[in-house]
Amino acid sequence: MDQKQYNVTGMSCEHCAASIREEVSEVPGVSEVVVDLAANAVTVHGTDLDDERLRAAIVEAGYGIGDSIAA
Repeated sequence: MDQKQYNVTGMSCEHCAASIREEVSEVPGVSEVVVDLAANAVTVHGTDLDDERLRAAIVEAGYGIGDSIAA
């Protein structure tokens, strides 16, 4: 199983986390999305994860994205 982690800007509440989980979960290959509001981080687990599609899903949810975090 692959894992990717991102710094996300603009998250402040559980509604934010739910929006990101919903959008990112729709990307093919994603099996789990973990949002850590305190760390402004999103961790994605799955197979054959497409970095560009994951980033686009986070932006589509309405949030900014920084660099990937080494996982």
